[in-house]
Amino acid sequence: MSDLKLNKVAEADFPTRFGQFRIFGFAGERPTEVEEAVVLTMGDLGPGSAPPLVRIHSQCLTGDVFHSLRCDCRSQLEIALDKIVADGRGVLIYEHQEGRGIGLLNKLRAYELQDQGLDTIEANEKLGFAADLRDYALPGAILNYFKITKVRLLSNNPEKVAALEKAGIHVVERAPIIAPEMESTAEYLKTKREKMGHLF
Repeated sequence: MSDLKLNKVAEADFPTRFGQFRIFGFAGERPTEVEEAVVLTMGDLGPGSAPPLVRIHSQCLTGDVFHSLRCDCRSQLEIALDKIVADGRGVLIYEHQEGRGIGLLNKLRAYELQDQGLDTIEANEKLGFAADLRDYALPGAILNYFKITKVRLLSNNPEKVAALEKAGIHVVERAPIIAPEMESTAEYLKTKREKMGHLF
């Protein structure tokens, strides 16, 4: 989006159990808000290199930190990191958009409604939100910062493909991220597939 101003605020070496990365902190500033993102990079991303694997991951405290089995977020995150390491290069953009953009406490309110029989979309809408409030302008700006014009996107979400193409990033391949389905995630994944158009 034209009103987004990107600022790199920090970068450092970042060893992990998955492999050795470089970590960056970015702030996407708009007139009324600031959105933050953390980026992990690996390998040569310079001009002339092949399109890297890219994962845009929305923060999920309950899944990523507490290993929630209500969603497949942590599994997708780990699969993406494993794929990037196996490829030897890539980018993981970790956005601060908890609960598809409704925030942590509202996500917990949505959990409460889901316990009463609503699916994830119905719960969000009952709380007064759209099914998905996320905005992918910041990832587009970050990839432009790294001068990456073509990517192999690790995602099941067609909206991410469309958002990157809108930002001038050519998605040469959409590589699916399929986490094993469990009883606790079956309805969640069904809603993603049937109501949100995610590709499995």
